[in-house]
Amino acid sequence: MAIFLLVRHAATDLIDTTLAGWTEGVHLNEEGRAQARALAERLRRVAISALYSSPLDRALETAELIGGPMKLQVRLCDEAGEVRFGDWTGREFKALHDDLSWNRFNTLRSLTRPPGGEMILEVQARMTGLLNRLSDLHPGATVAIVTHADVIRGTIAHYAGIHPDLMHRLEISPASISIIDAGEFGPRILRVNDAG
Repeated sequence: MAIFLLVRHAATDLIDTTLAGWTEGVHLNEEGRAQARALAERLRRVAISALYSSPLDRALETAELIGGPMKLQVRLCDEAGEVRFGDWTGREFKALHDDLSWNRFNTLRSLTRPPGGEMILEVQARMTGLLNRLSDLHPGATVAIVTHADVIRGTIAHYAGIHPDLMHRLEISPASISIIDAGEFGPRILRVNDAG
């Protein structure tokens, strides 16, 4: 079984202001590049066998900065992509504040689908499926996956038995690492939101 390092991409100019979702062209800012370089330095001593990334620019840039010093090829996988927020993609949080469906989504994620998007239960299914597949591909290895905050929250919530409606209680900071050991007798969460 594999050990997974779930890495949230580093900072962008849209964090805390805009729901970037699958918006193209959202790149790391100067702070984010510094965070990713510092993360790469922290991970240099870890024997990472494979490095996967969400296909979105901010995640891919983070992965490339991590993988470069270790000469690791970044492999893209859609399963690690951001939640598909549908019609909310690219909207500022303050504009969503008065949207009843947005407020419902943030209190009842288990039953609320973003308009034109996907439910958190679907995100959990695709991520746990990915981890199962990669565990078979990389038995006994340490695998890093650069992805997004809600994807990591949903994955940890699934393995911890936390109801999806409560997953927002998990903090996942930019350039943080959460670790899941797939384990022979079931997954174990070894670390959450380790920012160094």
